[in-house]
Amino acid sequence: MEIINVKGNTYCINTVLTNLPFYKINEEEIVLLDSGWAEERDEIVKILEEYHLKVRGILNTHAHVDHIGNNAYFKDKENCLIAMPALEANICASSVNLKVYYSTLSLSNIEKHFGHMVNKTDILITDDEDKVSLCGVDFKIMHTPGHSPSHICIVTPDQVAYIGDTLISYDVMESAKMPYAFILSQDLKSKAKLSHLNCSYYILAHKAIYEDITSLITDNINFYKSRAFRIHQIIENNMNFEEILKAVLKEFNIKIKTINKYVVIERMLRSYIEYLTETNMLEIQMNDGTVEYKKNDEKREDL
Repeated sequence: MEIINVKGNTYCINTVLTNLPFYKINEEEIVLLDSGWAEERDEIVKILEEYHLKVRGILNTHAHVDHIGNNAYFKDKENCLIAMPALEANICASSVNLKVYYSTLSLSNIEKHFGHMVNKTDILITDDEDKVSLCGVDFKIMHTPGHSPSHICIVTPDQVAYIGDTLISYDVMESAKMPYAFILSQDLKSKAKLSHLNCSYYILAHKAIYEDITSLITDNINFYKSRAFRIHQIIENNMNFEEILKAVLKEFNIKIKTINKYVVIERMLRSYIEYLTETNMLEIQMNDGTVEYKKNDEKREDL
């Protein structure tokens, strides 16, 4: 784990699992852009203490476990301010609200495995706001929903864009079997929207820093669409969701041994199924009380 100076006062903690950017308010105080995995907390705290840095604020892109995993910890330890898109903040305001993300899990299971995600947000960013001031620093905001309900990208005063999970790196594309989006159709629009950014550097949470993302945007869009098309090819008439899931697991060689892994894969696949229905590649039918999906091969060009 190391700290990289991206530009000016914009830095990045290169953790094992993610890029964790921060902006230096002064020599001792910082604003974290996301707070990372709880599993990496000890190492994150260690490196911040090594550089004598205190967290005065956290500006979150969205409320996924790998992006807000240490919010509550730093809130308690440093009494820092937390800013987040309003809808994302509501989702992680309580274990009950987290059921929006983890609908397949029981409340007790959510509290056990994801209770650390619950935190109090001080500044709610609404959908019509294009900037936020946190700890005396003005950050520009671009709303990029899709990966999560109200995902945002953040531009620091150094003109460095932290685009969170709106794009994935080429390395991740090489290994990703089925990358996640909450609403794939919206996510694809948000990826295309990034072409309007004109920044010096672009930090991806998973897990790269680029000076130019023009080709990466196109390649991301094509990659996600290709995964949707591959899933479409796997489906045989007529299949319910569980049948599609079993076929996809076999085709992609994905192993599921825990309920938590099932929840993740189920959420991933459902987004692609919804996208295929939105683009009329699949038709939803009822068969004796069961929802089934029928392929519409004539609409393949719309994918």
